[in-house]
Amino acid sequence: MKAIVFSEPGGPEVLAWSEVPDPEPRDGEVLIDVAAAAVNRADLMQREGFYAPPPGASEILGLECSGRIAALGPGVSGWGVGDEVCALLTGGGYAQKVAVPAGQLFPVPKGVDVVTTAGLPETVCTVWSNVFLTANLQPNETLLVHGGASGIGTTAIQLAKSLGAKVLVTVGSKEKAERCVELGADAAINYKDEDFVERVGELTEGHGADVILDNIGAKYLARNVDALADSGRLVIIGLQGGTRAELDIGNLLRKRGAVIATTLRSRPLAQKAAIVASVREHVWPLVASGAFQVVVDRKVPMAQAAEAHRVVEASEHIGKVLLVAQ
Repeated sequence: MKAIVFSEPGGPEVLAWSEVPDPEPRDGEVLIDVAAAAVNRADLMQREGFYAPPPGASEILGLECSGRIAALGPGVSGWGVGDEVCALLTGGGYAQKVAVPAGQLFPVPKGVDVVTTAGLPETVCTVWSNVFLTANLQPNETLLVHGGASGIGTTAIQLAKSLGAKVLVTVGSKEKAERCVELGADAAINYKDEDFVERVGELTEGHGADVILDNIGAKYLARNVDALADSGRLVIIGLQGGTRAELDIGNLLRKRGAVIATTLRSRPLAQKAAIVASVREHVWPLVASGAFQVVVDRKVPMAQAAEAHRVVEASEHIGKVLLVAQ
């Protein structure tokens, strides 16, 4: 089969569409003929040499994909060859075939085509596990999402609004602000010319954000705590703004706040399967009913993954950028 590979860390130009051995499904796994994969920030970090896959995982990029089951490994039940699925991966999605544990599969939702569903598993599982299962966002609470126009952001807006929460987002352009509001955000804060701490205070009449979903990390740490409400929960899921920062613990104590850092990729299989099962129960009906929109910015041939990485790296997209298999 062919897959996107790179021999050394670097920019998008290191990515190449090359022949690699076909994967074999192990016990409890299925083999998928990939229809599409989605580009995530973690893929860019891995390409640059900053985010190695967990031990035993595929070295090929790609944390989510869609396609059709080509073969079942030993011990798999409940699925059949030819089933249309999408999957949460630990790696391997930028390829014509990938093996994945059966517990990380989703059926393609009614009314959504198989290619488009490639943009669902990683973002939906990330948002659901962090905002709802970990931070326990409640109706009428306020959620602040950094990067509101990203795949994570567009997902978080819709899921939080479906629960009855108030949603604030940060964005970098007027176009992105308008799209986030269309999706249900109560307000979009342009971080280039507005202070998000001040604006959160104004928009919540001094209450602050009950939950903050942050992909920036160190650069925003102290300001995120400033923006928290009493008993607020800051969930850090990314490090785009660095890994080291100073924090006034007294400020956190006064707010009785919590700072939580999580990853999805390195979780044990049982935890991932539990998250997938919860998403299937609570989120998949919203997707199937049309209440949740899969926001796709563009579809790029998988062999042109370098161009897709350039788009994501420059933050030129709204929603997901998909790689369509060839």
